[in-house]
Amino acid sequence: MPVLPGAEPFRHEGGEVGVLLCHGFTGSPQSMRPWADHLAERGLTVSLPLLPGHGTRWQDMQLTGWQDWYAQVDRALRELRERCTQVFVFGLSMGGALALRLAAKHGDAVSGLVLVNPGNKVHGAAAHALPVVRHLVPSTKGIASDIAKEGSEEVGYDRVPLHAAHSLRNFFRIVDGELPQVTQPLVVLHSPQDHVVPPADSARILSRVSSTDVEEILLEQSYHVATLDHDAERIFEESYSFIGRLAPSVGKKGSTTGG
Repeated sequence: MPVLPGAEPFRHEGGEVGVLLCHGFTGSPQSMRPWADHLAERGLTVSLPLLPGHGTRWQDMQLTGWQDWYAQVDRALRELRERCTQVFVFGLSMGGALALRLAAKHGDAVSGLVLVNPGNKVHGAAAHALPVVRHLVPSTKGIASDIAKEGSEEVGYDRVPLHAAHSLRNFFRIVDGELPQVTQPLVVLHSPQDHVVPPADSARILSRVSSTDVEEILLEQSYHVATLDHDAERIFEESYSFIGRLAPSVGKKGSTTGG
């Protein structure tokens, strides 16, 4: 299947500090592309993969599960580690959960995390019905484009495939159990008005990780896809200064070539 326009993966070869960006459930790299461009323009090496089953049509996603999505970002992290001295992982929504698992599993190979409206749980009565309902109904209403900014659209599916949603629910449970293994510096940016992931998810993540260098930032002007919303520039700037604090070579003249 051809990839939807704008949903293509992105890679930029920059300096010795790398960033892996993980997009969300039923979304695509398009939701993270302005963030990736911002980092690439500042000389960082950037990897923004397209998760399996995403960026084409929702039916393709029915055949994938969390193991496929995680394997993709795990592979991308290993590739960055081969050529970079430090690697940071950024995630949006489910991408935040993927980032947290990478941090839990890879330890010092991940220098820091920036999470935007990270998901931790599939909420509501429907979540408990998923194991059965997914065999009866293939999909439900989509969650893409929860954005306050007029004219801003997310390239994502207009349906949620329920086999994949069931897998996501299992994945969130696994990651929740691994949160105490996360020790890296962490920034969590979340929107009080989010119609996809409630603020309770960010609160639980912050309460369960073992990180001591932690910052929480509220995105008052944005909904769920804050990377395409009114607070996007703030996300980009906060994340770059976070890298600059933990990777002192970033932002200094001549450093981006690995000097």
